Amino acid sequence: MTSASFHPASGPARRTVVAAGLAAALTACSDSGSDTSDAAADSGSGGGGTGDTGGTGGGAVLATTADIPEGGGKVFADRKVVVTQPTAGEFKAFSAVCTHQGCAVKSVADGVIHCPCHNSAFSAADGSVRGGPAPEPLPAVPITVSGDSIRLA
Repeated sequence: MTSASFHPASGPARRTVVAAGLAAALTACSDSGSDTSDAAADSGSGGGGTGDTGGTGGGAVLATTADIPEGGGKVFADRKVVVTQPTAGEFKAFSAVCTHQGCAVKSVADGVIHCPCHNSAFSAADGSVRGGPAPEPLPAVPITVSGDSIRLA
């Protein structure tokens, strides 16, 4: 290559391209998980739905009431939500993102939502911290129950 064929002004410098790519990657990483916490923070209701609301809810069917065991629950990792049934016919929903370090909770048993990363535990009834290093409860996520369908509100 001769010095006459090299034109640094003909395009962006390599550093500019690399920096732009890095910025885009960091932005994408920082946005993950914000949908759940933002939705929970915007709900203002502080709790999941119970009983038949008579409406269809805003979203697609998340589960049926038969999918959620009494005293337990089910984690919907793709939606970052956990739905519980603390007592017969009472359904609650919470963010499935642990408030300790953002790990996903994995299971619900005996009225407790478990996070496997550092053993945080949360109440299936109200999302409050039951143990572990988690500093705050799981935020509530609004749901509607109509017939046997559970929907995100």
